[in-house]
Amino acid sequence: MTTRNILALLFLVFAWQFSLGQKQNYTPRIEPCACAFKADSSHKERCAYLIVPENRNKPNGKTIKLPFIIVESNNPNKHKDPVLYTAGGPGGSSLHGVMFIHRRQFVQDRDYIAFEQRGTTYALPTLSCNGMSEAIKEAYRKSLPLDSMVNEAAKKCRKELVASGVDLDAYNTIENAADIEDLRRALNIDSINLVGISYSGGLMMTVMRNFPQHIRSVTLDSPLPGFVNYEEDALFNINQAFERIFSNCDRDSTDKALYGHMKTRFQQYFTSIGNKVFTLRYLEKGTKDSITIKYRRSELLDFLVDMLQDNSSLKKVPYFINQLIAGNQKQYMTDYFNWTFSAGNTNTLGMRFSMYCSEQIAYADRALIDKQNEIFPYLAGYRFNNVDHPLCDCWKVKPVDKIAKTPVYSNIPVLLSAGDTDPYCPFYNDIIHHVMPNSQRLMFIDKSHGPLLNTRYGDEILAKFLAEPMAKVVANGKDAYTY
Repeated sequence: MTTRNILALLFLVFAWQFSLGQKQNYTPRIEPCACAFKADSSHKERCAYLIVPENRNKPNGKTIKLPFIIVESNNPNKHKDPVLYTAGGPGGSSLHGVMFIHRRQFVQDRDYIAFEQRGTTYALPTLSCNGMSEAIKEAYRKSLPLDSMVNEAAKKCRKELVASGVDLDAYNTIENAADIEDLRRALNIDSINLVGISYSGGLMMTVMRNFPQHIRSVTLDSPLPGFVNYEEDALFNINQAFERIFSNCDRDSTDKALYGHMKTRFQQYFTSIGNKVFTLRYLEKGTKDSITIKYRRSELLDFLVDMLQDNSSLKKVPYFINQLIAGNQKQYMTDYFNWTFSAGNTNTLGMRFSMYCSEQIAYADRALIDKQNEIFPYLAGYRFNNVDHPLCDCWKVKPVDKIAKTPVYSNIPVLLSAGDTDPYCPFYNDIIHHVMPNSQRLMFIDKSHGPLLNTRYGDEILAKFLAEPMAKVVANGKDAYTY
């Protein structure tokens, strides 16, 4: 690196740290509130709002309220460094897990904090887009262009949120990370353990970059780093998950007539159907007359990818593929549309759109995204995300600072977990490990997205890591392995 480049980098870091310092001319406040969820009767919980500026560049402007729940360990000799968790998505709620926290081994020694991100379900304001699910249903009911209906609904949602006083540019990972630091400050916590999954894995890395001083350990389960451009990788990730399924099928299946050459047959069939239109006679719940729904390759693939993200369904994926190829699609697509038509408006798509558009889509190369369709013709045109460039053209938020797209360097002890059949974030841990020398990688065998926080064995590993973050993680080799 030249002297000029080094000076430029130092200036960028200084400018960023200076801007963070400038944003601390306010005091985060705590306000007690009712609990959205309660822990089991053997544990005490405390519930409150964190009150912070919506936009830290405007510290005297509008404030927002972010709920959190503290579940107290029953151990009188518990450690003083709690575990703080926040959900993925972006757009998921973080609070409902407190109902099951008594099952976590680490709560025997530490308090647990579930923190709701800005704009999500129980935060004030909540950035819901109530018309989005209805627009999707109407598109299928009347065979209207799905993308156009979704974009029009996004425009309407944006207009309503802005009219209500929401600053959409303030809903991003940089502000989210500052919220976590403000909560730590407000609760006077000297040392903390951060746990993130998927999107919130990237969020926790942003906390590591911007506020590293009080972090004892970090656990990242199937993390999506903010510094990668997911849209440019998405079909590679999905293809890798299918490859794992095909490999297992070739290795384990005894019925070669039915399950032999699964990869070749899958790729040939899904390539051959191209833009073919299929139809389904469908009776929507609460109605008397059936309608004809049109669907294509994208919906068939979406059904299979839904199965790939469900650990209990992974072994059934070859069977589902055979059924779809044979034309026996009615049962499975009926299930798919039952879910589509039952989906309500409990999501927080406004928050998701703001974060995704400002951090991922703003930096994603459209040419590289499209190139994936050439490499994987059997996956071409698959709507792998509900946020894309046309939608973000409607949403109109500013890109986040470019530093958010650079790797996070850190010596903090980190546990990195992934599932070998994850269709979303299968290989990002290798990139993270490269720039975090005190990180350890754990790969779960025949598991999908988020295996550490969603399996019994993962909970055992997590408790051991939290007890000694610098100790070597030893996996059993049957459920998971380290590498």
